[in-house]
Amino acid sequence: MRVMSGLLAAAPVDVADDVLATTGIGSPLAWQIVSLLALLSALVLLLRWWNEQRKR
Repeated sequence: MRVMSGLLAAAPVDVADDVLATTGIGSPLAWQIVSLLALLSALVLLLRWWNEQRKR
């Protein structure tokens, strides 16, 4: 029974690895682009907030 539970526990990880490998989401370049977009979004929000505070 332990072998079966070990196989079942490993299955989702294998599926997730396959999905990441086939979609290209796991590539470092994709993560860098996503991180850069998130950073730029945060910067825009911060500048908007700062501009609103300055107007008051």
